[in-house]
Amino acid sequence: MSKSNFIDYVKICCRSGKGGAGSSHFYRDKITAKGGPDGGDGGRGGHVILRGNSQLWTLLHLKFQRHVIAGHGDVGRGQHQTGSEGEDKIVEVPLGTLVKDAETEKVLFEITEDGQEVILTKGGKGGRGNDHFKSSTNQAPRYSQPGEPGQEEWKILELKVLADVGLVGFPNAGKSTLLSVVSAAKPEIADYPFTTLVPNLGIVKYRGHKSFVMADIPGIIEGANEGKGLGHRFLRHIERNALLLFMVPADSDDIKKEFDILINEVGTYNPELLDKDRVLAITKADMLDEELTEEIKKELPEGIETLFISSVAQQGITELKDLLWKYISHP
Repeated sequence: MSKSNFIDYVKICCRSGKGGAGSSHFYRDKITAKGGPDGGDGGRGGHVILRGNSQLWTLLHLKFQRHVIAGHGDVGRGQHQTGSEGEDKIVEVPLGTLVKDAETEKVLFEITEDGQEVILTKGGKGGRGNDHFKSSTNQAPRYSQPGEPGQEEWKILELKVLADVGLVGFPNAGKSTLLSVVSAAKPEIADYPFTTLVPNLGIVKYRGHKSFVMADIPGIIEGANEGKGLGHRFLRHIERNALLLFMVPADSDDIKKEFDILINEVGTYNPELLDKDRVLAITKADMLDEELTEEIKKELPEGIETLFISSVAQQGITELKDLLWKYISHP
């Protein structure tokens, strides 16, 4: 996904359809001049509905569609004919889409399954026809209900990438390079910080016909949890990952300190993220000899499985896949 094609936040105006009016019709035919009330009900107004689509990865298609408008219900007719319902407007969104009320920012629901449908804005009810209002004391009611008006509401759609493995590291930790090596994803890669400005997703093929999804989350900087840089936008994408793969380059001045900063940023943003399984990869390990590798091992953080890898030299990649699969398949 290129920078211009990944959109993870949109604000849209949803307008549901108004219900059709009920009918005040009376039955008439060749032999019946004054029949009873037979007015049908009005049709309900169309809903605005959100539907999950596993083939979508971005909210780009909604960027220029700020208004979503459903159809109005039809009026009722004689002979108890109910008016047709207004056309529902179905909006397809990627899995992991969070829906908020634009005024209160209250989270309303989340789309997590393919084909899942949730009514975003309800259409107005159709009015009842005069047949509903007849009684022993009023056998010829000449009134019926108007349809309910539709609703107009602003909603916020926010995408949190759904993936099995989320890559967490400072800029230039080698996340994009790893993703390009283990999957068919082609993220932009260059030797400068913040090359990755949007999450990149890749499907990693594993032994046999197995596979898992890996997400390259843009680099974290100190203070990301406070919203520095684009911190909050980036950090929210790791909330839905099953496993976090922390990446620290072998040429880091202090590997343990860098890892601790990453952990702190993630935990300060959302303490629940620290409950996720995590693995540490020391990247760019092709620049290390055995002596240096052993020295670094002495200073590694405790309590986390660690591997030395090199995406460029294809060093430790198979072992890394094995380790990641172990966590994914046995959560």
